[in-house]
Amino acid sequence: MGIAERKHRQKQALRERILDAARRIVVREGFDALSMRKIADAIEYSPATLYLHFASRDDIARALCAEGYAQLLATFVPLVQIADPAERLKALGRAYVAFGVEHPETYRLIFMEDPSYTGAALGGDATANPQTGDSSQAPGQTGDDPGDAALHIMIDALDELRAAGRLSASVASVEPAVWAEALWANLHGIVALNLTCPVFPSAPLDTLVGLTLDAWLGAPQSVAADASTGAVARGKEAADSTRPTPAPAGKRKAGSA
Repeated sequence: MGIAERKHRQKQALRERILDAARRIVVREGFDALSMRKIADAIEYSPATLYLHFASRDDIARALCAEGYAQLLATFVPLVQIADPAERLKALGRAYVAFGVEHPETYRLIFMEDPSYTGAALGGDATANPQTGDSSQAPGQTGDDPGDAALHIMIDALDELRAAGRLSASVASVEPAVWAEALWANLHGIVALNLTCPVFPSAPLDTLVGLTLDAWLGAPQSVAADASTGAVARGKEAADSTRPTPAPAGKRKAGSA
């Protein structure tokens, strides 16, 4: 191993130590507790050393956001194998909510802390100006960004539904990217309320997520079939109740004599 390669590996190893320490602080104490000095104390380096790897606490936060999106994407990737696109979207929705509930501080940092962090990780550029939105990245360019990759997994499923004619005319007229963003926003609302408002919604989280996904994508076929069968049975009962009750056999004979 050459000197240059050894130095590069040492630099990467220290960068990972910095991020590991920052991640532990955020998970344990929340983002507000994160500071360059606290990170330096955790890894037993001077704060000046941290600035050789990260320009600021914001720079570290953006790196943690990118990691968080990579974690979310890792939960999405196995679900791509689900053949039915509607059931795939429902599985993705449940996985999204589960990620937010299981990793609350990471989720808060990604979506609920600073718009520039979210923008940098989701189809943005870490060097973009958060005030002007200026970025060297072309609109719609996704590259290897895990946030955009996660969104496009949802968009692909919606494209399949539209191609199969399984969306209503009003929904099919909307671009899948917009539809996916609307669904994502709905799921975010569920997670955000769960993290910030313990008294509302009062319904169990699984029930709330299930009803939301069914409202967007329709009930599973087995449930729909059961509901249809029940409706037919209820209709038959109602029809039977309106028919005149046949007279007992003995009474009919007496009347006919």
